[in-house]
Amino acid sequence: MARPTARVLALLEILQAGGGFTLADLAGRLGVDERTVRRYAAHLADLGMPVEARRGRYGGYRLAPGYKLPPLMLTDEEAVAVMLGLVAANRAGLATAGGAATESATAKIRRVLPAVLARRIDSLLATVDFTAQVRQPASPDIEVLLVLAEAARHQQAVSIAYTTWHGRSGERRLDPYGLVFHAGRWYVTGHDHHRGAVRTFRLDRIGAARPVPGRFDIPASFDPTTQVLAGLAAVPYAHDISVVLHTSLAQAQRRIPPSVGTLTEVPDGVRLTARVERLDGAAQMLAGLGWPFTIDRPDELKDEIRALAARLRTDAGR
Repeated sequence: MARPTARVLALLEILQAGGGFTLADLAGRLGVDERTVRRYAAHLADLGMPVEARRGRYGGYRLAPGYKLPPLMLTDEEAVAVMLGLVAANRAGLATAGGAATESATAKIRRVLPAVLARRIDSLLATVDFTAQVRQPASPDIEVLLVLAEAARHQQAVSIAYTTWHGRSGERRLDPYGLVFHAGRWYVTGHDHHRGAVRTFRLDRIGAARPVPGRFDIPASFDPTTQVLAGLAAVPYAHDISVVLHTSLAQAQRRIPPSVGTLTEVPDGVRLTARVERLDGAAQMLAGLGWPFTIDRPDELKDEIRALAARLRTDAGR
């Protein structure tokens, strides 16, 4: 914090103690001259603080009677960072309780900001836009999120009430290895005692979570993010595809995230295996990569590639 700014805040702290202070007293406490005190007081007034000046031989300053400054004190840069962080979290789906928590937090912070700064931030939030829209977020219960976070940190087993995407509900005992936020949704991954294997669960499908007796060790080199993305890539969508991309493994890994599919190095390139819901979307993805490729399966994907190529030729000829 710049030295003059620190002294302005120090003046505010002195005035919050209540009562009136002479210019000489304030100058002595701050280690500046009386003219500088006047400048600091004017700066506080510009920020919306109700600083009152007293005239006369023993003139000085005080805060308006009954005024209580909220305990939150932020610089302009800090306030902008906090407000943008809340807005971005709400948009990305990081917020819990359907965004109500971030909205109420934003409103509270907005109320305690100086009037001038609040108006400037309002202008920023009213004009800013974001790219890379995420899919519809699914907010978890905040208590579930916090219980799982503590359990993962302290390697404590938990019991969860989970509802599958088929609608079946039941109790599971889980050793939570870590939490992952991906594409608008929260996931927990760990050892599922019911299945005897590492599984991934969506937090918005967990109705309750509570610690139970039992400690565990996280396997060496276990990466929760890699586990979650690989699990998402293995979701049983309608079509199973296998394509050899004629490029290097390093190039393919830079362009294709683990959530899309599995990459395996083969003699003539890299084999991509994945499950997809729509073959036309897979065709567009392959065309967009820009590498030559050979389709192993299914034959219907070849038909989609031919149809896409025909549409592109037609568009190019217009």
